[in-house]
Amino acid sequence: MTSSVVPDPPALQLDLPDPDRDDISTMEFLARLEQAWAVCDRFDLQTEIWRGRILKSVRDREKRGGEGRGAGFLQWLREREISKTRAYGLIQLAESAETMFSEGVLEESSVNQFSKRAFMETAQAAPEVQLMISEAANEGQDITRKQVRRLTDEFTAATSPLLPEEIRQRTQENLLPPRAVAPLVRELAKLPEPQQEDLRRVLRDEPELDRIKDVTSTARWITKATESGVAVRAFQQGELDLEKAMQEAQRLDALGLLADAVGQAQALEAAVLKLHTSWRRLGGLQERLWVESGSSTPYLRDVLNALQSLSGATLRVSLGELAGGKNVRLQLVEESPDQLEPPPLA
Repeated sequence: MTSSVVPDPPALQLDLPDPDRDDISTMEFLARLEQAWAVCDRFDLQTEIWRGRILKSVRDREKRGGEGRGAGFLQWLREREISKTRAYGLIQLAESAETMFSEGVLEESSVNQFSKRAFMETAQAAPEVQLMISEAANEGQDITRKQVRRLTDEFTAATSPLLPEEIRQRTQENLLPPRAVAPLVRELAKLPEPQQEDLRRVLRDEPELDRIKDVTSTARWITKATESGVAVRAFQQGELDLEKAMQEAQRLDALGLLADAVGQAQALEAAVLKLHTSWRRLGGLQERLWVESGSSTPYLRDVLNALQSLSGATLRVSLGELAGGKNVRLQLVEESPDQLEPPPLA
């Protein structure tokens, strides 16, 4: 039986400026700290890639098993207090690094040119962007997250098929800033094709910066209203056409208001469902305590009497001093679905 001895790794040493020194300007002081921070960032990146490789090895080993396959991998994560989300994120990072290394896009030693976030952004970028970033890193240039995002925005704004040709061409001619066009592409990608085409038609007629910002906001509001509308249970009680309602709101230049209203409706319903769950749980706990208590526990009975304002059919809650000391009274009545009627409109 053989055992391997792992040598102690070299300690990371950084030369930090003395904050008590008066002969160092603030600009130089911050610059030196920024350099030290960048070293830590790059050290973190290499560590994360190796952690991903380790986790991938553990997972792949488990795939060879039979019954209970994967249990050992999950146990390995639990022992080291690593969530599955983080584990698979690290594995994805390691696999992205291996892909760029194996395809010759990036030299392995060039990883030192990246900050951790810059590398992760590059790993998620389009292949063309990866190639441009990797060439710069192979030449010894330091790569930051801001640079990767800027290049990604430029590439997206100039090439995305979701944009009309007029917008792409004006972006390539530097007549439109990529930082304004790229968010438009991201919002258009969330919409179905018919809505995309409606917005592209608007952009063809007026391929200007202000119109791009307006269409981006419109697309964002449509997505928000649609996603929230699916979750609002009040909309499931009748035959509602939310899409046509959004079109009408858009004609009134009130699409943003509708999106906010639907979002608030979703939040309110979620709050009511949570309130109902807590109310029933509190009622059950109070009832059990009431049965267990008696004349020998007067203080406990006082507490239970105070809780009656929250566990009964009518809830009374103080809004506090910021609301002028007002109270809110809510009546909770559980009804079957066929008894539920919409409240009358004022």
